Amino acid sequence: MKPFLFLGTRAEDAAADDEYAAVLRCADLDEPGLRRVRLERDELGTVDLDDWSGILLGGGPFNVSDPEQAKSAVQRRVEAELADVARQAVAADFPFFGACYGIGVLGSLPGGLVDRTYGEPIGCVEVTLAEEGRRDPLFDGMPDAFSVFLGHKEAVTRLPDGAVALASSTACPVQAFRIGRNVYATQFHPELDIGGLCLRVDVYRDYGYFEPEQARDLQDMARRSVVTEPPALLANFVGRYAR
Repeated sequence: MKPFLFLGTRAEDAAADDEYAAVLRCADLDEPGLRRVRLERDELGTVDLDDWSGILLGGGPFNVSDPEQAKSAVQRRVEAELADVARQAVAADFPFFGACYGIGVLGSLPGGLVDRTYGEPIGCVEVTLAEEGRRDPLFDGMPDAFSVFLGHKEAVTRLPDGAVALASSTACPVQAFRIGRNVYATQFHPELDIGGLCLRVDVYRDYGYFEPEQARDLQDMARRSVVTEPPALLANFVGRYAR
C-alpha cells in the first residue's frame, strides 16, 4: 500500500504528537502508513501525488482569516504551501481530508470566504448531515446527527467553487463539505477524544479560544460528553482510498 501523507501545523509538541497518534489510531494505520510532515518546522517541498494514497491535514492555531500583519513568516509559508497542495488535490480530484484548519485551507480557494462569522467555542456540539452528506461514502454508517468536539475562531461563510455542503450545526452552517468527489474538509475534529481535548485545553489556554480560568470547566465538560461516531470518518477515508 502507498502511504498516506499527514500534514501537521502544531508547534506545541504535546498537542502535535497527540494529534498524530490519534489519527493513527482512528485510521488504523502505523507510522510507515501515515508519514508525518510538521509544516511549522519543516518546508514541505514538492508533493508528487503519485507517491501517496491520500493526504490528511490536521488542525492547529493558524487561521487564514488572521490579519496579514499579524501572521508570522512561518504562517505565511505554511499557508502558501497548503494552498498549493489544495489546488493540486482539487485539480486532480485527489483524496484529501482536512480537519478544522482544512476548512480554512480549502474554504479559501476561489469563490470561498472564510471569516469569523461562525466561530464556535470549545465544546461538544451536535452535527447534522445534509442530504448530500447522507449519501456520501465518507459518512457511511454514520447517523443523521452525531456529537463532535470542536472549537474554532473561523469558519466558511461562503463555499468555494464546486463545493457541496455535507453537514451543519446550529451555530455553524458548514461543518463539512466536499469538492469534486474526493476532497473533503470538516470543521470539527474527528480524531479528538476526551483525553485529547483535555490536553489541548491545557496547551492552548492562552491562545484566545477561551478565558484561561475556564480551562477546568471545559475539561469537566469534555469528561461528561459522549462522542463516539467521528473517528469513523478517518477509517472510512483510509478504507476508501488505500491503494
